[in-house]
Amino acid sequence: MKYQRPGYFNARIGNGLLMLLIRLGMSPAGAQMLAVRGRRSGETRTVPVNPVTVDGTQYLLAPRGNTEWVRNLRAAGEGELRVGGKRARFRAEEIGDAEKPPVIRAYLKRWIGQVRAFFPGVGGDSPDDALLSIAPEHPAFRLTPMA
Repeated sequence: MKYQRPGYFNARIGNGLLMLLIRLGMSPAGAQMLAVRGRRSGETRTVPVNPVTVDGTQYLLAPRGNTEWVRNLRAAGEGELRVGGKRARFRAEEIGDAEKPPVIRAYLKRWIGQVRAFFPGVGGDSPDDALLSIAPEHPAFRLTPMA
């Protein structure tokens, strides 16, 4: 699984502006802030993410591949989604490639405008076999709310 680094603008300016809006309680198109314990530092790390819901279950999908947040979430097994002062803790379970097509499809239907570059040749209406072919490049986690 490779990692597609964000460009300078996204890394330094775009994500910073998005995180500020989310902290202020404005969630552009449903974006949220993921807070997860760093696997090496133990410190809380935050990054904007685009959750997607399929059949009543919330998922996180990594359009850029094996990112730092993916590695941290694997190690921690839990995290928190934030918007403004609202916080929702969850347990995270990484799902296998065979389970990903409906998640990828829903994600692309919801977020294609932001992530098209990371999903060449597929879209929200692509057949399962096309989505299965790209599934190994996009880690995905099922989120279970914690009380």
